[in-house]
Amino acid sequence: MFCLRQVCLFTLRHYQARTLSSDLLLSQINSCTHEDEVFSLVGRNKARLSEKHVGIALNMLWQLQKKKPLLLRTNDYIRNHSQFLTLCILAENKVEHMEDEAIVDTLYSILRLNVEDHDSLAEALVTEAWKRLERQVLLSLPALSKFALCLYKQRRHFSPVIGKVAHIVDMKLNSIQDIRILSVLMISISDVISQSFRDRLLQKAGQLLEEKDEVHFNYAKRILQFLQNVKLRYHPLLEKCNKIFLKSASRLDIHSISLIFGLYEQLGFDNAEFRLVAKQLLSETIDDYYDPETFAKLFFTLGPMAGSRVRERLLVTAVRMAEEFSSHQVLVILKTMQKMKCRNSHLLKKMASILHKHLDSYHVLQLVKLAQYLVVLRCHNLELFAKLKMLLFGFLKSSVIPADTAAIIRVLAMLPSLQVEEIIINKAAAVLPQCRLHHLNCIATAVVKWNHYDQLHWQNSSELCVKLLQKLNDCGFQRLQKGNNLNLLLEELTHVNGEWFAEVLSEETMAMCQRLIDQITWANVLQLSFFLIKTNHRCPSLLDRIASVTVENIDKIHPFEIYFILFLFSAVNYDPPANEEFFENCIQHLISDLSCFETHHLVLLGHVLAVAGYFPPVLITRIFNVSFLSKLDAQLEVLPDTLKQRVRSCLMKLNRAVCLECPEFHIPWFHEPYCQRVFRNSNSRINPLRQHVHRMLIEILGGSHYARISVLTPYYYEIDFECILDENKKPLSCMAQNIPLDDVEGMHLRRDIKDEGRKALPPGAQRIALEFLDSKAFSKDSRHLKGEPALKKRHLEMLGYRVVQIPHFEWNSMVLSTKGEQLEYLRRHLFGVH
Repeated sequence: MFCLRQVCLFTLRHYQARTLSSDLLLSQINSCTHEDEVFSLVGRNKARLSEKHVGIALNMLWQLQKKKPLLLRTNDYIRNHSQFLTLCILAENKVEHMEDEAIVDTLYSILRLNVEDHDSLAEALVTEAWKRLERQVLLSLPALSKFALCLYKQRRHFSPVIGKVAHIVDMKLNSIQDIRILSVLMISISDVISQSFRDRLLQKAGQLLEEKDEVHFNYAKRILQFLQNVKLRYHPLLEKCNKIFLKSASRLDIHSISLIFGLYEQLGFDNAEFRLVAKQLLSETIDDYYDPETFAKLFFTLGPMAGSRVRERLLVTAVRMAEEFSSHQVLVILKTMQKMKCRNSHLLKKMASILHKHLDSYHVLQLVKLAQYLVVLRCHNLELFAKLKMLLFGFLKSSVIPADTAAIIRVLAMLPSLQVEEIIINKAAAVLPQCRLHHLNCIATAVVKWNHYDQLHWQNSSELCVKLLQKLNDCGFQRLQKGNNLNLLLEELTHVNGEWFAEVLSEETMAMCQRLIDQITWANVLQLSFFLIKTNHRCPSLLDRIASVTVENIDKIHPFEIYFILFLFSAVNYDPPANEEFFENCIQHLISDLSCFETHHLVLLGHVLAVAGYFPPVLITRIFNVSFLSKLDAQLEVLPDTLKQRVRSCLMKLNRAVCLECPEFHIPWFHEPYCQRVFRNSNSRINPLRQHVHRMLIEILGGSHYARISVLTPYYYEIDFECILDENKKPLSCMAQNIPLDDVEGMHLRRDIKDEGRKALPPGAQRIALEFLDSKAFSKDSRHLKGEPALKKRHLEMLGYRVVQIPHFEWNSMVLSTKGEQLEYLRRHLFGVH
């Protein structure tokens, strides 16, 4: 008994001493301030290291690196150190004994130290964590999110273990109350979730963002990355994230700003206020970006919105730094030059000269983008294009992915002086049955171009080309006819445009949409509206369904999406059966949440409603306000040129519409200088058709002084012809009232409408505006006037004109094939004899 007691006491003392020693070692590891200290401790205590010591040591190595600036980190030194290898071997041997969260922490640490994804320790840690998940061992939510992030960094996007993580998140979603944890989990599982699960995640993220007063901008960035991963432009979350970025503006660096801009671009989202803030921040610190990586990001973000002086500085610096750019940075510079519409010959030549050393490092889609940038920027380096063609041909021969094949063929058609080889046609023919509509459209556009410019030179080339086009048509029809899901069809149609689709598949596509009309819901009504806007179709059955679905689900549809739906109805000038109810419901929904619209969006919205004949007082008084217009001027400075011009034009048109249709608002006409500037800068010339018709009008009316050509009315409408008839239908001279507009050849300007009132026409006389309407004034395959031409007719009538509109389909018809028939047609319309 005494002996047994002595043994127990000895064992207890030994255990206590070992524990004390172990705790001391743990404390020493945690106290290290340099990686060499960690390695020294490991080297002296190899035999005593438990799984806990190993995990803590690996974690400490990462924590020490984390504190250093990125450029001063020594990950390579750590990975190549002999004691690091010792730690990895020990960890791998002890992985089964590690605690759940220690496994995740160790995996995270070694990945942050840039250990290879297929390293045996990384594989062992993932396998062990997976086993425990399968055994229903539930990790804490922080540990689960860190494990998911590790899997995402290892590019295990479609791995079964990610599916297991997604299942756990699905089960525990209601209990997640930390946006940091949720945002990490969202991007990690984004590739393996269903649409309904995606929607639940979006709702949960929106709820957590709403509840927190302060949210770190990194979490908002992750939400954007999730939206980009699932290819969804979800406005409620985008707006909340944007507000977080604006609140955190002072803490954003060039890396965060460029990432946000890139994500916004991919998501099709923009925010002028964020652009203004970013422009100010970057302009103030422009001299701080002197290394290639940060300068390329600065060029990408600041270049498209920079003023002339800053723009010139950026271009000069880019030329000076060109030799230092990596292959990726060269692509970024060229892409940004395209966005800036910058054809700086010096910089372009410099980029082309250094591209030779980078070409072999690009993958196929990067080469496609590169070729596109160079063509658009009008690069003339034939040697570079020759090498590009050779590389693209090589990729084409080995390509087995339909999307890649179509992209290569599309960009080959853009390259100058391309001699088309038969292999291209054969490759296209082989891949057609697997192609989506967008890819078919790319290939068809290329083949039509090559055939048109006679670039097919081998024997029987025309016959092969005809057969390929016929096969393209057949594949397009078959793909449409097999479709039974409207959502999938609309997804394919998103990027489809061009003449081939319009001529070959447009009608069949509309028929298919009508067959699937019962599948139109509030969730896809926006995509369908986009498609109808893009294709210029006026299909009553589809429009009626869109209107009814919108009214029934108005509270589920974001106001910004309502704008595009209204744009469709306004543009094609269509009144659904319950027209008043439809517009009033939509307007009420918009007015209740105008805060989600930026200043320039409100202008676009006001114009769309004005075309449809609606002028909500709340919206009109908000727009025509000095502070609003000042804010608009500031934001226009950072918008892309095309959008900037469109907004200014829409503001002028809205101003004109309000003056003419709503005088009770007492809004002044303040666009006189703008209109004069636009017409002075325009290249408007009188075309042969106008000259021909003018001669016929002179013949009908009896003299050149009775008909005016290219007339500017009050409020700056341009009309093709103007004449005046008295009460007996006799022409009156209108030359006395000509007031030429300086520098605008052939234009005649009549001043303010009030002056016209004082220079009244003789009793019974009538001013006539004769307008020729080309195909742009009508919806596709329709004789129904679109919104803008209808608005112009309405306004000209308010200005005192009798408007005579001559549609192209009447003037160009066989009925009017001779001059005599044309004269008689004009005479009937002018004098009102039918």
